[in-house]
Amino acid sequence: MSDTRARSWTRVQDWVSLMAGAVIASFPLWLKVGTAGSWAMVIIGVVIGGLALGALAMPGAYIDEWVMAAAGVAMLVAPWLFSYVGNNTATWTSWVIGVVVVVSTLTALPASREVHRRHHMA
Repeated sequence: MSDTRARSWTRVQDWVSLMAGAVIASFPLWLKVGTAGSWAMVIIGVVIGGLALGALAMPGAYIDEWVMAAAGVAMLVAPWLFSYVGNNTATWTSWVIGVVVVVSTLTALPASREVHRRHHMA
């Protein structure tokens, strides 16, 4: 593992998750989704963004990566849970953001675990 992935504010995957969280949280501003769908997008997006900020600040916080991946999965099922599956734009946006978050966090997980192990074993 390179030192870049162990330093704060340098992991690309966490920046990608931060941007994905910002996009989904702000999505209801430019497209009508319905009250439940809007709130779901905002809340899940803020959670993803907050966890991404935490992962950026503390690269060894690998539990955050798992929770962020779970939030990505929540975005994948949100169209059915919050009844906006009929809105193709909102549905596809949720799916794309969900996949982006899951993939980016799972690819960051090995580096996070390694940083965590190094800091706690030393």
